[in-house]
Amino acid sequence: MTTTAPHDVAVRPANADRLFLGSCMALIATSTAFAAVGASMLAIKNQFVLTNAQVGWIGGAALWGFTVSMVVFGPFVDALGMRSLLRLAFIAHFAGTLTMMFAQGFTSLFLGALVIAMGNGLVEAACNPLVAAIYPDDKTVKLNHFHVWFPGGTVLGGLAAYALDASGLTDWRLKLALILIPTVLYGIIFLGQEWPETERVRAGHTTGEMWRSTLLNPLFLLLLGCMAITGSLELGPNRWVPAVLQAGGIAGILVLVYINGLMALLRWRAGDVVHRVRPTGVLFVCSVLAGLGLVALSYAETTVAAFAAATVFALGVCYFWPTMLGLVAERNVRGGALALALMGGMGMAAPGLVTSPAMGRIADRYAHERLPVDETVQVLRGAATEFPALAATARGKQGDDLRAAAAAAQGVIASYDRGGVLPEGATANALRAVESSGGDSPLAARARAVLGPADNFGGRMSFRWIAPFAAIVAVVFAALFVSDRRRAGARVERQPAPAIA
Repeated sequence: MTTTAPHDVAVRPANADRLFLGSCMALIATSTAFAAVGASMLAIKNQFVLTNAQVGWIGGAALWGFTVSMVVFGPFVDALGMRSLLRLAFIAHFAGTLTMMFAQGFTSLFLGALVIAMGNGLVEAACNPLVAAIYPDDKTVKLNHFHVWFPGGTVLGGLAAYALDASGLTDWRLKLALILIPTVLYGIIFLGQEWPETERVRAGHTTGEMWRSTLLNPLFLLLLGCMAITGSLELGPNRWVPAVLQAGGIAGILVLVYINGLMALLRWRAGDVVHRVRPTGVLFVCSVLAGLGLVALSYAETTVAAFAAATVFALGVCYFWPTMLGLVAERNVRGGALALALMGGMGMAAPGLVTSPAMGRIADRYAHERLPVDETVQVLRGAATEFPALAATARGKQGDDLRAAAAAAQGVIASYDRGGVLPEGATANALRAVESSGGDSPLAARARAVLGPADNFGGRMSFRWIAPFAAIVAVVFAALFVSDRRRAGARVERQPAPAIA
């Protein structure tokens, strides 16, 4: 890859700090959107009587909508301008939030979530090259400081949503309205500002050079593959931590808030780390710690063990995303906004489309193997017998849920009676239906007692399966670190000896 632009073109604009503040506020809007939509999904599902598949489409838009936006608009940052993309982000955050708040059904909910996600992607597509342009001599550190506000904003948004619930303001629309607060603020901060050229334009590199130095550059393609893994190591497990630990009787949401809070603190201290160790060295150490943290999480069966494992995991993944972007920004100036957009898109797409679903399949397989057969059969036979009578006296949705649970239990029992084996997938789903529809009944409590430990074990095994991928990127980053040290040593040796007076 190419080196950074010459110092005479690396000029920090006078309003750099204000532009940086606006970028951070825009990223807070992005992370608040993730937190607020996630905190609202159960209430939305119940109010609009959505299927799990429909909930999956709405939640999935947060990932692939982000990716589509980055990949589509990222290559055109230079042509459209960072100001234009952030104006579009502002409109998308506002329009998407209002569309969801006033939705009448699945279609408008999905479209609102998709528009919000595209606004999130626009923020990332515009602000990464903006931060690199306004701090040309300190890109990696400032990109770490910028990305403090993704985990930091997630913590703020999550705590704000919790505070609304605790105060009795439980309407899910109020949680979504939280997105509008940082959106208004970043719109005000950016208003009337002068915008710098991107580094690529400032250095005089052509659009053709941008595409060639990105798509035909072996080192960039290697780093792109590494971004798929590092993004998966961070975002894949993060999406599963609350559910997995909660199934084991541990306050998973508190562990997730702790992880994100620690990540934010560590990213803010990135200068102390990056200035002492090369980015490739930082990434190597992070890979080792991330792998160890995931293995530790896979064995965590108590609250103390979970928080200890979460600490190692947070230390591992905290610098992945911004340092990968900083490494590319430093070594591929010609790649410009295109290179950064592809890196960000890959980091979000891989966990959303591959890693998170794969972890779910692994968790389902191991959870099924962990189910106690005799107890499971007893619970489902009881539901198949008792729930139809309960449904006859229940009203509305409760009756429908009880009938659905009874039908699911009957299907599993019929399969078991025929072959002597509980069907994988259908058994766990039947237990979940019994648990959710049975209310305070003894059968619901028994279903919970059977399913919880199995789900916890399956989820912990999914952490163990993904951990070895950390070793792959650790080898790559170790090789790059050694190569950097050798090149630095060679440059020192070539320098002429000082004259002797």
